[in-house]
Amino acid sequence: MHIETQILAPVIALVAWSMIMWIWMYATRIPAIFAARMKLDRDAPRGEQMSTLPPKVRWKADNYTHLMEQPTLFYALAVSLALIGEGSGINLYLAWAYVLLRIAHSLVQVLVNNITLRFLVFILSNIPLFWLTINGAISVFTQPMQA
Repeated sequence: MHIETQILAPVIALVAWSMIMWIWMYATRIPAIFAARMKLDRDAPRGEQMSTLPPKVRWKADNYTHLMEQPTLFYALAVSLALIGEGSGINLYLAWAYVLLRIAHSLVQVLVNNITLRFLVFILSNIPLFWLTINGAISVFTQPMQA
């Protein structure tokens, strides 16, 4: 079995971007909590207190949540492609396309939150993800079984 690790570079890049968004989220959220003189209540319904913060603050948290959702499919897929030796060539380009589109999605959401544009970028990011999935499926299900 040949492991192809090039595809792990976009994985690491998206994880790094997620950490940047985590820092950005708290760099805006903590000052907003202090400015609002909010008393954090552990018994308040989930998200209720944070929903009172200004939209530009909430957008960062919303995006961080989004980065913890669909990209998990990308991570599993990219690692799988690396393990089966399919982590270079077109799959590598598709992985980078996915990462760049997810970063663009983040920037749209946290800076202007134009929902139409954000949705368009999200749809576009699904194209390389679907393509990677198809390439992975073809590779896995057309190879002879290894003993």
